[in-house]
Amino acid sequence: MVTLPPLIQYPNSDGQPIADNPKQFEAIVYLKKGCDWLFLDDPQVFVAGDLLWYPVEGNNKLCQAPDTLIVFGRPKGDRGSYQQWKEANIPPQVVFEVISPGNTIAEMTRKFQFYERYGVEEYYLYDPDHQELAGFVRRDDWLEAIAEIQGWVSPRLGIRFDLNETGQLKLHRPDGQPFETYEQITARAEQERVRAEQERFRAEQERFRAEQERARADAAEQEIERLRAQLRAMGQDQG
Repeated sequence: MVTLPPLIQYPNSDGQPIADNPKQFEAIVYLKKGCDWLFLDDPQVFVAGDLLWYPVEGNNKLCQAPDTLIVFGRPKGDRGSYQQWKEANIPPQVVFEVISPGNTIAEMTRKFQFYERYGVEEYYLYDPDHQELAGFVRRDDWLEAIAEIQGWVSPRLGIRFDLNETGQLKLHRPDGQPFETYEQITARAEQERVRAEQERFRAEQERFRAEQERARADAAEQEIERLRAQLRAMGQDQG
């Protein structure tokens, strides 16, 4: 009897929190939702946040969960994890990490080595506590540090990197529009909701006015018909 090897499970979570505190979480949301917005209309760009990436089939210990990853050439859609052998063997080309107080030098070194070894083309690190930004771009088999990150334009994403006067990360789309913060996203969503409500209200008013006009027209037609009937009756009486 042939004994089948046990089915390997690939967990969907590493058990680690997304962020240590609100500052890191807001930076992650800023990056992830900004990239969602950037590629909203491209069905072949997959964007995910805190999703476990397994680069090698059969090894469920070898994985990382970037704060944001972008994959060109893979369709949008929900995934429990990014299992590269099921994704045409395409690795994430761009990865973002937001440094938290709990991150150690050893941990960040392991992440760098992982991304360098398994094909990441662009790797960006942002530390919101110390207002520091760093980036690396692939040169052959290596991730090479970007000498001047201020004003840098990502070869893959086309976005521009800046730190403002307070050290806050500011990203701009290829069309020059800035990425939005969580507060700006929610404010815009609320504005859209209010605008939609106003449009619905105006549509209801127009419908009500149209119904009133139809009712008036029907009443006028009925009155005309009544008068015509009276005239016909009068004519018959005279005859």
